[in-house]
Amino acid sequence: MIRHFSIITTLSLSLIFSSSVLAQGKKQPTPDKFPPNPLEIRVSDPLLPRNPDKQPLTEQEKQQLEVALEQLNTDAIAKLESGDKLAAFDTWNREIRLRRYLGTIDEVQALSRVGEIAWRNNERPQVQFITQRLQSIQKPKKSLPVTDVAILQALGEGYQKVRSPKLAIEVYNQILATVRQQRNQTEEINTLQTIGTIHMSWFDYSQAAATYEELLGLASAKNVRIDELVYLKQLAYIYDQSKQHQQAINTRSKIAEIYTKENNLLELPELQIAIGSDYEILAKQNPSILENAFQNYQQAYITAWEQQQYARSGEALQKLIALYRSQEQIDEALQTSQILLQSEELAGNFYGVMKTYENIGQMHLQRKEYPQARSAFEQGLKFAQQLQYDESYFTQQIQQIPTN
Repeated sequence: MIRHFSIITTLSLSLIFSSSVLAQGKKQPTPDKFPPNPLEIRVSDPLLPRNPDKQPLTEQEKQQLEVALEQLNTDAIAKLESGDKLAAFDTWNREIRLRRYLGTIDEVQALSRVGEIAWRNNERPQVQFITQRLQSIQKPKKSLPVTDVAILQALGEGYQKVRSPKLAIEVYNQILATVRQQRNQTEEINTLQTIGTIHMSWFDYSQAAATYEELLGLASAKNVRIDELVYLKQLAYIYDQSKQHQQAINTRSKIAEIYTKENNLLELPELQIAIGSDYEILAKQNPSILENAFQNYQQAYITAWEQQQYARSGEALQKLIALYRSQEQIDEALQTSQILLQSEELAGNFYGVMKTYENIGQMHLQRKEYPQARSAFEQGLKFAQQLQYDESYFTQQIQQIPTN
């Protein structure tokens, strides 16, 4: 019985050992964590008359291939619309693989087109494949990086379509260096504008500002006033978004100088109000410059009134009144409110008139000037009744005012 057990044990060990040897001899395949890029692989295709890598296609063969590839694109669109994303992108990948035989720009444009579709459909692996292929074209492993401006332009557009701003900026900076070397200022400006737009699209305000400052310098050097204004306005917007208030003031002051020289007074009040707002913000840290805010609001009101821009005049006066009230200069705020009433009436803004009477009433209440407060609220009620808006509020305010 003992011997029988020994034989069984020996056989079992032998089987285990044999299995181990077989397993070692036949290595198990490891799963591929990074599948090959379907746009990089080289496969034969029935649409190709032969291997183009060995013998390039003739012009006639390229034309025939172009027609076939357009059909592939149409087929892919139909598959996507039917809900079969996998088949659609498989078809597009086949199209893109074959596009390389029509030229680099053809392939890059196809990558750009399909890349945007992939991004819009949240096909992240496909977007990654396309981005990798664009990079391979830009910097091939076995040859020098691309220097042809037309191809670089196409690559830049492709990177934008797959939302790779850093890669796009890298390409456009390369283009910028080339066109500057060629002293092609038209293309230099176009390229800088593209770079600026990309920075803006991705809220990179510091880089956007640097780019538009360059553009402004070029426009100023050539004394192209229209372009100067465009870039100054863009910079003012950038500085607003990045809360660089002093830079915004400096920029808008330059715009104001241009408008004044050109006697374009219609645009001035809006600028002066914006400058006043920036000074008001800065004055929180440096109260000594608050006077600049007052001056700009006052000038905006005067300029707008002279141009019969009563709505804009009212906007400046509202800013001025709020500033007076914040400084507890109630007399000045009340005096300015009387001017605001005229401005709102001339602008036909009856809601504005109603709100102004409300604010006047509140200021008189603050000073316990009850008869004046009641009078203001009664005037406000008249306009509230005309507008059929907030009547109960004014009625309540009147009823709550002490009679003594």
